[in-house]
Amino acid sequence: MRYLGIDLGDMRTGIALGDAITGIASPVETIRIPIDRNGGEDLLDALVQCINAQLGPPTSGGEIVIGLPLNMDGSEGPRAAYVRLFAERLEKRAQRKVHLHDERLSSVDADQRMARSGLTHGQKKRRRDALAAAAILRSFLAGLDE
Repeated sequence: MRYLGIDLGDMRTGIALGDAITGIASPVETIRIPIDRNGGEDLLDALVQCINAQLGPPTSGGEIVIGLPLNMDGSEGPRAAYVRLFAERLEKRAQRKVHLHDERLSSVDADQRMARSGLTHGQKKRRRDALAAAAILRSFLAGLDE
């Protein structure tokens, strides 16, 4: 099965695509729409368009994985509650199953990968969110085998 990974951010949302058979997750793009613009509707519309472009129509299968921002002790704060509500809205709008997955240290993973890349600061900033989405998705896919 194919999965689309999402790293929700205040200003940018990273997108990655992965496959459960291979366990590979690759960054796709970064959507630059603030999460709170128009009550989140603009971002929801852009995400549904991206989901359908990457996974095909809802009848073709494919599921969504959204990073859940837990505190380092594993507890949930206000941001995690907001992501849960947003995920419910996206699940209804996209007509696909949405999984929430611990995103702790996904940005650190993205930063470490880029540190070795030789990219400029601007290039790193543009790719960071999609790389974080790929890290979240890789972790989720690895957990499917357990």
